[in-house]
Amino acid sequence: MSKKINTFISGTGSYAPPRILTNFDLEKMVETSNEWIISRTGIKERRIAEDGCAPSDLALEASKIALEEAQLTPDQIDLILLGTVTPDYILPSTACILQDKLKAKNAAVLDIVAACSGFIYGLSIASAFISIDQYKNILVIGVETLSKIVNWKDRNTCVIFGDGAGAAVVSATTEDKGILGTFLFGDGSLANLLHIPVGGAKIPLPKENIDLNEHLIHMQGSEVFKSAVRAMEDAAEHIIQKTGLTPEDVDLLIPHQANIRIIEALAKRLKLPMSKVYVNIDRYGNTSAASVPIALDEARKKGLIKEGSISLLVAFGAGFTWGSAVIKW
Repeated sequence: MSKKINTFISGTGSYAPPRILTNFDLEKMVETSNEWIISRTGIKERRIAEDGCAPSDLALEASKIALEEAQLTPDQIDLILLGTVTPDYILPSTACILQDKLKAKNAAVLDIVAACSGFIYGLSIASAFISIDQYKNILVIGVETLSKIVNWKDRNTCVIFGDGAGAAVVSATTEDKGILGTFLFGDGSLANLLHIPVGGAKIPLPKENIDLNEHLIHMQGSEVFKSAVRAMEDAAEHIIQKTGLTPEDVDLLIPHQANIRIIEALAKRLKLPMSKVYVNIDRYGNTSAASVPIALDEARKKGLIKEGSISLLVAFGAGFTWGSAVIKW
């Protein structure tokens, strides 16, 4: 009898643009203050991609690091799954662009549009493909250049978002480790709470909409906050129950870095001390699909994830989408 095929993360990597935009810089751009931003979001600074820097450029750097750690070459990757809401182009997919830059000549390619949940959606898809023995090594990326689509005159949104990329190589194993389970869900009825109104096929982008900033992010913050806490708690509880664990079994919670108050509320509902929660929102802001993989890579590099430990990943994004994953290392 053949052994069960499990899915484990063989390498991670992350990359953020070198330019730092602090809260003090934002004080000179919009009516806000360092104290106001920190008290409401927990953010002190964020990274901003320079003009001409594409999401695929950030993804390339993160992917190279992940591949090196996994001790794989680009031609050994069977599939590239790339989560983003800020693609290089409407057509073709950013995964295609990355495949060429990376020279991953044997990989199938797919973009995932699940906003901040994009990386976890990618992990779930990768785990499913590997479990049926269709692929051996899959590159999963979350990347965003949200600075390109925020309204820099809207103080309620421009202070939140940042740019960056995170990547993970997901590989097959017969060892007792890896992704124990994933959970995905969504609610399209709340799409209008966090969206970009025009620019798609339904409402193209005439000049008057540009003048009204209708092609940039619009968010109803308080409603998104309430939905995010409920959804991430739901996702966390579902996957904990599905894998037969309890919150006490979780050694490290790696949540989407949307807002420090959301993270604290989630930890409280799960009865997890903040010492078991990885937080880096103060340095990056909300990087959407890149948020969880950047945090995951940092936590691993800092030695916070040990062999045999259990990590819980959870995210919530526009759509609404939400998801979770439990990993045994």
